[in-house]
Amino acid sequence: MRDLDFQSYDVLVVDDEPDNLDAFRFAFRKSFKLHYAGGADEALAMLPGIEPAVVVADQRMPGTSGIELLREIKSRDSDTFGILLTAYADLDVLIDALNSGAVDRYVQKPWDSKEFAVILRQGIRSFATYRDNRRLREQLAQYAGYLERQQRDPIDFGQIVGRGAEAEALLARVAEVAPTQTPVLVEGEAGTEKDVVARAIHVGSPREERPFVSVTCAAFRGEALERELFGWKRGAFEGAFHDRAGRFELADGGTLALSEPSELSPSLQARLLRVLAAGEVERLGDTTSRPVDVRLVVTVAPTLAEAFAGAPAPLLPELVSRLSVFPLTVPPLAARRGDIPKLAEHFLAKYAARNARAATALDAAAVERLVAYDWPGNARELENVVERAAILARGGVIGPEHLLFQNREPAPRREPRAADAPASGAPGAAGASEGSLTLTGRLDAIERRELLAALKQHAGNKAEVARALGIHRTTLYYRLKKLGIEA
Repeated sequence: MRDLDFQSYDVLVVDDEPDNLDAFRFAFRKSFKLHYAGGADEALAMLPGIEPAVVVADQRMPGTSGIELLREIKSRDSDTFGILLTAYADLDVLIDALNSGAVDRYVQKPWDSKEFAVILRQGIRSFATYRDNRRLREQLAQYAGYLERQQRDPIDFGQIVGRGAEAEALLARVAEVAPTQTPVLVEGEAGTEKDVVARAIHVGSPREERPFVSVTCAAFRGEALERELFGWKRGAFEGAFHDRAGRFELADGGTLALSEPSELSPSLQARLLRVLAAGEVERLGDTTSRPVDVRLVVTVAPTLAEAFAGAPAPLLPELVSRLSVFPLTVPPLAARRGDIPKLAEHFLAKYAARNARAATALDAAAVERLVAYDWPGNARELENVVERAAILARGGVIGPEHLLFQNREPAPRREPRAADAPASGAPGAAGASEGSLTLTGRLDAIERRELLAALKQHAGNKAEVARALGIHRTTLYYRLKKLGIEA
């Protein structure tokens, strides 16, 4: 429990007898932050100016009683701790007050100062705990709202960018299957928006308010994936010191997305079949089954058969059948050239939102070059190309000279000026043309040229260069040293 500064919390004492208020002042003025009121009306008038953690009210007061006052204060702030002072052991009244929640503690007169000090501290701790919990709940609600906005934001999740015939057909298929409970298989080349489709299925389903749990299967080897999905019981294997729920239990009521599995052990396949058939999971080392309600979405590249070709354990025919009830295929980007300009704008807006100095537009020639490219890496490659171009354009408009592709030469660029010539022995030095370099070499050559141009533009002022390029100064120093630029 965290240490509290009890004098930082307001304590309101309400009594119509001045002698009783003086007794409080004498006993507790050095230990607590006290406020005094001679009656209920005066106490209520003080509330806008203070936030009492504890209210001590005498039961017998003219007009409004202590119980009625505490009930009114609790209706305004339920976290306030109410203490009722009484000289009469009216048990029926006290029981009703305690059951109603208006009174948290009652103290009979005459009170003992040491015992009362303990009660006051307990009241302040109770108020602080309730207030901390309320603050945490508000933070969690805000964070949940942020995650929900991220899911619905077309820049990130839940929506497939593009309105070509292929994208429209895919969206129609998603709309058909999303409201159902059917497992979905999403196939497509590497780099296509399979994970976006998986999330779109969740967002478009009745489960959208429930968890969406994604598992990158390649991150787990051997039995690790089975443990991750189904959890384990303490002692199930060496290192299992505590019980742990698996991803299926965490996704209960929602959707579990398995991202690009390439091998599944016979044991794991049997467990998956049990989940799909009976809606039950059993933790490793346990004998108790737990019911789960989970919608399974599996993404593979490029197809289920190819993904598991050569796997140590072939897929069980029954599992293939259950996973393939409703397959979806995400078309490659080369088959959706009409969507490329929209996708490029989408990725540029996404990157510009995180980097104030990035480019915010593409010129017509750059768009034409993007559309003409074959995109073997699909949308993921397009995002990488656009992000790098946004950096190289340095806040301007992206042109063809800022584009560098994976499998072909970059677009024609201006002839390098004398000041841009590489230093002898440095990356990109004469004797190795950019066309003969590897992709990494070409990237370094472009970065070197841009850094030299920025250094010349800002007369070698590295702070200004880092600011203009939108990078940290230490990053700039590292890149200059790596590329052999003496500046």
